[in-house]
Amino acid sequence: MDVGDELELEVSNVAHGGVMVGRHEGRVVFVADAIPGERVRARIGEVKKSFARADTLEVLDASPHRQEHVWSAASVDRAPADRAGGAEFGHIDLTHQRDLKRHVLEDSLKRFGGVETDVTVQPLPGDDEHRGLHWRTRVTLHVDDDGRVGPYAARSHRVIAVSDLPLATEAVERTAPLTERFPGTDQIGVLEPSEGGARLIIGKQSPSTIVERVGEREFRLDDGGFWQVHRHAASVLSKAVQEAIDDATFDPRAANLDLYGGVGLLAAAVGDRFGPTTRITTVESEERATDHAAENLAEWVGAQAVTARVDRYLRDLLRTSSAGERDRLRRGTVVLDPPRSGAGKDVVASLDELAPAQLVYVACDPVALSRDVGLLRERGWKLDGIRGFDLFPNTHHVEAVASLSK
Repeated sequence: MDVGDELELEVSNVAHGGVMVGRHEGRVVFVADAIPGERVRARIGEVKKSFARADTLEVLDASPHRQEHVWSAASVDRAPADRAGGAEFGHIDLTHQRDLKRHVLEDSLKRFGGVETDVTVQPLPGDDEHRGLHWRTRVTLHVDDDGRVGPYAARSHRVIAVSDLPLATEAVERTAPLTERFPGTDQIGVLEPSEGGARLIIGKQSPSTIVERVGEREFRLDDGGFWQVHRHAASVLSKAVQEAIDDATFDPRAANLDLYGGVGLLAAAVGDRFGPTTRITTVESEERATDHAAENLAEWVGAQAVTARVDRYLRDLLRTSSAGERDRLRRGTVVLDPPRSGAGKDVVASLDELAPAQLVYVACDPVALSRDVGLLRERGWKLDGIRGFDLFPNTHHVEAVASLSK
């Protein structure tokens, strides 16, 4: 098998990362733009010792779950190198997309976490009615050497010219400068916050403050700062975290923690659930986000925002906390929303040593979550529950909220 070879593949399963699994002469081939159960003609694009990667060129036997791609710029009708990235499940009907994401979550938990459990992946409001379109309130476009604007091609850093952005909200799509040129910059952000209409962020311009609203609560943050992309994600995750916390275990006066806390979204969700006496510290490495978190959480006298790397913050707690502080930490609840790479062994070890009453883990990567669940299980923790949320329809990404106790 060599790069450039064209093969007929029977596609048997879905893999983490938005590709499907086929086999050729005993070797695994990860193939893009296919669906389990299909037979496709595919071209090999990469060969490794134990696997290869390929792109679908033609669907020979189609799955009943195949649909016309929601974004023509990413369709299998285009040459693989010219397919826009960012909608790798757009050729699959929404219900089956969620079934594939459920399978990835369950399989990851079994393989990496040692847990066999059933998971549901829930849609967000309005997505079924809109075919999983028009949900992205934030889009990053890239600029090539000639100043042309567009998304990257799938699995590439080559800019592709497109005429539409169907996953974006209508305002973001209208505002995106797809026909303009921007020589001298590398990327352009397009976003639609809750107030003020859609706007552009060109290159590394100075940040300005925007307002995002979740229910009746307002959050201030930088326009280039992190916020959930789906228009309903912040409210859905806030509610999911509130529901994942065991009321009988939660102590509002304990030393509760919100790790990787951003501008305080989930800390506020905890405070809203358990009232004005709630004590909670949100920890975030990005200083401007922490400044906004302090403002966003100002109504809780017992809330504070700390700028620190989570691993270092936890090590410092273990080294410097008094016996009384350690007791408050043991009675506390920890909410953590780590980056895609997960919390990792050092943070897991520190959390286990702190021994809080419960953990609520928000994850955007099923394998990273499952590895951390496995590390926690080795230390005597158990997975009490997990829910999946389809925060990114027509892509392979899936969000999960898990609760754990020891």
